[in-house]
Amino acid sequence: MCEEAVMDAQPANEAALQSVNEILSRARAEVAKVIIGQQRVVDFCLIAIFTGNHILIEGVPGVAKTLLVRTLAKVLGADFSRIQFTPDLMPSDITGTSVFNLQEGAFHLVKGPIFTSFLLADEINRAPAKTQSALLQAMQERLVTIDGKTHELPGSFTVFATQNPIEYEGTYPLPEAQKDRFLLRVEMDYPTAEEELRLAVASLGQATPEHLLAGDTIEPVLTEPQIQRMQEALESVTMKEELISYVVEIVRRSRELDSIQVGAGPRATRALLLSSRALAAIEGRDYVTPDDIRTMAYPVLSHRIVLRPEYEIEGVTVREAVNKLLEAVAVPR
Repeated sequence: MCEEAVMDAQPANEAALQSVNEILSRARAEVAKVIIGQQRVVDFCLIAIFTGNHILIEGVPGVAKTLLVRTLAKVLGADFSRIQFTPDLMPSDITGTSVFNLQEGAFHLVKGPIFTSFLLADEINRAPAKTQSALLQAMQERLVTIDGKTHELPGSFTVFATQNPIEYEGTYPLPEAQKDRFLLRVEMDYPTAEEELRLAVASLGQATPEHLLAGDTIEPVLTEPQIQRMQEALESVTMKEELISYVVEIVRRSRELDSIQVGAGPRATRALLLSSRALAAIEGRDYVTPDDIRTMAYPVLSHRIVLRPEYEIEGVTVREAVNKLLEAVAVPR
């Protein structure tokens, strides 16, 4: 009886994964109509969404960080809100507040922009820690507490936070506890010469990103309820026990490397497992390989480790530390 159940489950899993791959391929194609290049960043955003997590995007102004999130929201049929973080932003500007209605003699909740599916926290480090912390409960539990009452957020709630990596004047660095809640940190770089030329040509005609988003050129490939089913389907991707041990060893070794002062915590282990499994699905496979884990190691660990000051002075970078970390752990055969 058990064997029959397992055999019945296998075709169902294969069908679910095939559906995931088809939807991901369509989503990438639709996003590519608006976003020229940045394919790896798009994939990382999809990984964050379909694992039910959040992503921190770093990039200089003008590389289409906001446009990318708006496009993903339209392609995946999700609600979208944007918050511009500034030094005078208050927590209630994010979560909302209760307002007294004189005519009815009662308080009514005025929901803030956090009540959405895809939330763009633009330049999140420009608001003080008190305001940044307004996102903590929502990111961890998908709940918002206002005046003692707790409200649920959609199951597809995803925070896309952005930072400018070269401008730190007047900013408030994210505390380690908040950075740890982001599944990935990705770097959005300048486009290549060919991509920038295509962007320049498009900006002179009717194929500008704004026109494409405003029109019916971009077709949604999902609805919000389907996002949760996609998240469940990713559980069908196989991960061998030796690869799970490999992930655990990588994270634990980050606490022992000479150049690292603070290593990654247990949440990093889960993040590396989930993101590697999602990457395998995006690549069209129903199993995880060591290369998937090595690819996801830097975006998972880069914001979770702190280098020792003496190594930073010598010019050691986080990427070099992560590469050395990967070299120190034997790859399973």
